[in-house]
Amino acid sequence: MEIKEAIDLIWKNRKYTTDDPKKAISHLNEEVAESMKALIKGDINKAKRELEDALSCLFIALKVMDVDVEEAITNQIKQMNSRNKKVMIFKKDKVEILVDNNVKGGWYVWSEEDLKEAEKIAKEFGCEIIYENKSI
Repeated sequence: MEIKEAIDLIWKNRKYTTDDPKKAISHLNEEVAESMKALIKGDINKAKRELEDALSCLFIALKVMDVDVEEAITNQIKQMNSRNKKVMIFKKDKVEILVDNNVKGGWYVWSEEDLKEAEKIAKEFGCEIIYENKSI
């Protein structure tokens, strides 16, 4: 089934009618919250059912907001693929941070402890780590 066809079927069979974006998104939020509550309680099956209901609410909200779903999907894929490439370069006595090959900052490393802290920061922020000259 095509996504636009699915959205139209859900729209025709929806339980509530609204043209108010706030109400549509509120319904979506409620279903997501119910899914989370069920998940916290350990009821995986209920969490899945509530998440399926949330999917319908999402489709309804997209329709109310007049969002072209195929365009939205394309935009999301482009955005996900264009995430910034973050690199932390460890040089002889300093660390540099590059985002998309542009130096965004750096600091001097004076000890092994500084080096370990920099490595920890790199991992936390999802940076690729490159060692040019590890001398410490």
